[in-house]
Amino acid sequence: MADNKDYYESLGISKSATPEEIKRAYRKLALQYHPDRNKTKEAEAKFKEVTKAYEVLSDPQKRQTYDQLGHQAFEQGAQGGGPFGGTQGGHYGPFTYTYTTSGGGQDFDFGGFSDPFEIFEQFFGGGSPFGARSRQRQAYSLTIDFMEAVNGTEKSVNINGKTQKIKIPAGVDEGSQIRFNDYDVIISVKGDNKFKREGYDIIAEEEISFTKAALGSELEVDTVQGVITIKVPAGTQPGTVIRLRGKGVSHLRGSGKGDHYVRIKITVPTRLTGRQKELLEELDAESSKKKSWF
Repeated sequence: MADNKDYYESLGISKSATPEEIKRAYRKLALQYHPDRNKTKEAEAKFKEVTKAYEVLSDPQKRQTYDQLGHQAFEQGAQGGGPFGGTQGGHYGPFTYTYTTSGGGQDFDFGGFSDPFEIFEQFFGGGSPFGARSRQRQAYSLTIDFMEAVNGTEKSVNINGKTQKIKIPAGVDEGSQIRFNDYDVIISVKGDNKFKREGYDIIAEEEISFTKAALGSELEVDTVQGVITIKVPAGTQPGTVIRLRGKGVSHLRGSGKGDHYVRIKITVPTRLTGRQKELLEELDAESSKKKSWF
């Protein structure tokens, strides 16, 4: 029976996801559920599921076909040469693999890995199952702080008894892979108490009093690029999101920056003075005449 789970749902993305968002989602899930790293019973099935979803959604033509026809377009007649020429496959460890070769010199996107051999070498720590590489690149993991990932940093590492310095470019994220001499460095990023990162965008929550939300105010906001002052419009409601364009993370490749999103949280006082209660009662009475607040 074919697995008809929605491919977008499998990768945890929306149908409007960009190619970069699709690649990032697959890379994260592939590293998380690969059976050689994840020993749970569900890992193998989940790894196959996200790989199948990525194979379709990462290709513009296949994605368009899937959006129009759904799974049925890929359940029958899917074993042909296709736009990439021939297909080779086999069994490696607990699961099977396929790799399509390009007959016309076209590039194929392997989810952030530069080629299919790298993902096997990284996962298994051994040679490629395709037998096409003359030597193996060793992979090392390196954990850095949140702001180091945002701004870039330089780290001293000890590899095979030698201390070497690795430059980490600004914009790397969890699972980013950096080539360094004869090695691959896999980046792991610590979380941050204030900022949440989604791609190159930053999301943070800011608290203001309900009176300032009603009357409007100015608010100093911490961003990854420093403190800036924003205007909170009068009548701002709880959960309102204010977008600060270009105040997010620098793009890892190419120019530009993501955005910073401020989610407004309105605090309600739990202890009031007698005068404050009187004022609120007056406000409530006045609002009742209009049958609406503010």
